[in-house]
Amino acid sequence: MFLKQLTLRQYRNYKKVEVAFDRQINVFLGDNAQGKTNILEAIFVLALAKSHRTSKDKELIGWGEEFARIHGEIAKKTNKLEIELILSMQGKRGKVNGIEQKKLSEYVGAANVVMFAPEDLNLVKGIPQVRRRFLDMELGQISRIYLHNLGLYQKVLKQRNSLLKTLQIGKGSKDMLDILSEQMIVLAAEVTIRRYGFIKRLQKWAEQIHHDISRGKEKLEICYRSTADVSEEMDLSKIKDGFYQTYEKQRTREIQRGVTLFGPHRDDLGFSINGRDVQTYGSQGQQRTTALSLKLAEIELIYSEIGEYPILLLDDVLSELDDYRQSHLLQTIQNRVQTFVTTTNVSGIDQQTLNQATIFHVSDGTITTQ
Repeated sequence: MFLKQLTLRQYRNYKKVEVAFDRQINVFLGDNAQGKTNILEAIFVLALAKSHRTSKDKELIGWGEEFARIHGEIAKKTNKLEIELILSMQGKRGKVNGIEQKKLSEYVGAANVVMFAPEDLNLVKGIPQVRRRFLDMELGQISRIYLHNLGLYQKVLKQRNSLLKTLQIGKGSKDMLDILSEQMIVLAAEVTIRRYGFIKRLQKWAEQIHHDISRGKEKLEICYRSTADVSEEMDLSKIKDGFYQTYEKQRTREIQRGVTLFGPHRDDLGFSINGRDVQTYGSQGQQRTTALSLKLAEIELIYSEIGEYPILLLDDVLSELDDYRQSHLLQTIQNRVQTFVTTTNVSGIDQQTLNQATIFHVSDGTITTQ
């Protein structure tokens, strides 16, 4: 798939902009704080209905404006789509071919993107929240059921945490805790089993990619670290049983702490190279190769799931990779994946890539083509 045209209205520092794109490589060139990343963020938001930089939608709306609008024309193998997202203080509305979607979970997935930014290098060594976000973002693009169940899980979790805080001070109903816990466990099991399946498929691609980048010297393994008594070998029924057992063990402690102590919202990913934990013992080069392998694996996984390559967004990341890793990245995506790149100068991009690229100059919210 590729993005043919992007239209922004009152989005961050863009009052009004309309730009057409090349099928292959599009480079946004300019000084810092001019709006380069805002363009990539807008494409990301258009696809996923949320930003990779902030959880506050109001920050995406131009200063003093009441709403922001992102519109994109997407060309796929078999059809063309027009998708639109309107952000306001009242919430978000998504449209596909002019038809408003009742739920954002029905809107997400119309377009698929993979974002690779400098902060993604923290995917390996950063906090667990970064890795959970990675899981939810990527799995949500290819599974609307996952996105739906995750949303319900988060609502029940919020109610359960509120009740636990009440129980902590000697008030509230323990019977209600059992009811909410049962609801949470059913949803937690659905979320967890899909995460296990996703990691298994991601492992297939990431292991081979990492093998190639490391010239056959290293084997990458990914594991899902659950906070409940469950494992990837279990079916849905056994995963539910594992969550019930965990609940019985944690019930008293949760009431004492006033918070939910297990579930997908506390789970994590682990990475190992040749059997050694990368987060603890890996070199910076190994950690970066692992992060790169995961991102390239995302591209292949999405293609295997939907039969279309996603749009790739590289936000000032080429300058963070050494020549060898950069070359591997560019060779992998060459002539297959529509790519958007932001940079302050083109000296860090190889000439062959530049020869295929359309270069856009960005200055104070204005975009011009070279």
